[in-house]
Amino acid sequence: VMHIEGVREGHQSEGLRKYGAAFPAPHCFTLVFKGKRKNLDLAARGEEDARHWVRGLTKLMGRLQAMSQTEKLDQYPFWIHGVLQRADRNKDNKMSFREVKSMLRMINIDMDDVYAYKLFKECDRSGDERLEGRELEEFCRRLLRRPELEELFGCYSGEDQVLSAEELQDFLRDQGEDASLRQARAIIRSYELNEKARQEDLMMLDGFMMYLLSAAGDILNQEHTKVHQDMSQPLCHYFISSSHNTYLTHHQIGGTSSTEAYVRALMAGCRCVELDCWEGSDGEPVVYHGHTLTSKILFRDVIESIRDYAFKKSPYPVILSLENHCGLEQQATMAQHMKAILGDMLLTQPLKGQDPHDLPSPEQLKGKVLVKGKKLPEPWHEPHRVTCLLHPEEEEEEEEEEEEKLQERSSWQVRGSLPWWVAKVALTQGCLPQAKDASQVAPELSAVVVYCQAVPFPGLAPALRHPQPYELSSFSERKARKLIKEAG
Repeated sequence: VMHIEGVREGHQSEGLRKYGAAFPAPHCFTLVFKGKRKNLDLAARGEEDARHWVRGLTKLMGRLQAMSQTEKLDQYPFWIHGVLQRADRNKDNKMSFREVKSMLRMINIDMDDVYAYKLFKECDRSGDERLEGRELEEFCRRLLRRPELEELFGCYSGEDQVLSAEELQDFLRDQGEDASLRQARAIIRSYELNEKARQEDLMMLDGFMMYLLSAAGDILNQEHTKVHQDMSQPLCHYFISSSHNTYLTHHQIGGTSSTEAYVRALMAGCRCVELDCWEGSDGEPVVYHGHTLTSKILFRDVIESIRDYAFKKSPYPVILSLENHCGLEQQATMAQHMKAILGDMLLTQPLKGQDPHDLPSPEQLKGKVLVKGKKLPEPWHEPHRVTCLLHPEEEEEEEEEEEEKLQERSSWQVRGSLPWWVAKVALTQGCLPQAKDASQVAPELSAVVVYCQAVPFPGLAPALRHPQPYELSSFSERKARKLIKEAG
């Protein structure tokens, strides 16, 4: 249960939307796991069974979240015992090095094989290439060793290697905390593992480490895990948590594109996601890493996922950064999908009473989706007029960006992710769909770009002389270094 991030009811996953038509939506639910582990889609025999599962899992997750540190520690022996049992493949109550490596994977420890084997040999007192009993316990203890914390503990505890409440108070004060003796005792009672030491207001090394590695011992002020800043400043006054190639779940030459990648990014607090939009079949634009073998997902499906998850983690605005490679018809389709699916979430007009050339604040834009893209010169009067927006400087800039992207993609081929001939065909021989002329922008798509207009960067001096907060420019690190060098 501790690995489950959430439970979704019905056809609320990419897998069930694509392949779950045979199962009624009320019978289905999805377990979403933490980290990179894939979702688990499940179908119960009936609607009532599905409800029982969802309610039960949700209750267990809530119970786990509400557990105190002591209660969680009480569960660890059972958890470790279960891991050891699963790793012991031949059930002989001994662990070979291969089984030890399996155990490390189960508890999410990514360790160098050479170092792991060195620890294994040091703990193998019997010399039979197997760990059992005390040997295995010593191996686990060595995994948890933190020499720097042991040294810190020794500085305050002295020769007896036991920390009194007064000594813990000294440590806390040295860290800049205004801690009382009462607070020091409360920490000991919460984190000390040895019951006898706890009763005497003493802290052993294990308890000290448990405290420092807990949320309470984190260098990050826990109040700052919530929004604590002034959110009423213009949008350009903030760093925005952004995602690059959001649609990819793996590497960018032959990896899988998925709407689930957008869900994970948004649930991680990301407020700017990228959509690489290309011409698709049947008039439907697709999202994928162009000129590669990555899989494609429908633009429409991506927008639906964004609608469903944009504001579950944060109420502040989400920016859709469109990398547009579509022709005019499918650009219009993109605009139609965004309007139809996002509805009132989509910002299509400047806020009332706000100067359209000034940016509103995150507070004012709560619950709104903004589109970043190119925009036609305003005003225009012909509804179907089309304008070419690229001038020579921008063409050069886009060529630079495309060149860097190709180098980025080619680097995967150099590292051996794909056979050389597959990568070469994908990148140079046009076996994949090519973009239509995207130098033109459809009025329908231009109309949904309000506060995030993509423009070529004019240079540092002009940008400082005539700042336009609603204009956004993207350029590579190489371009940034060049600009800085030119500006002196």
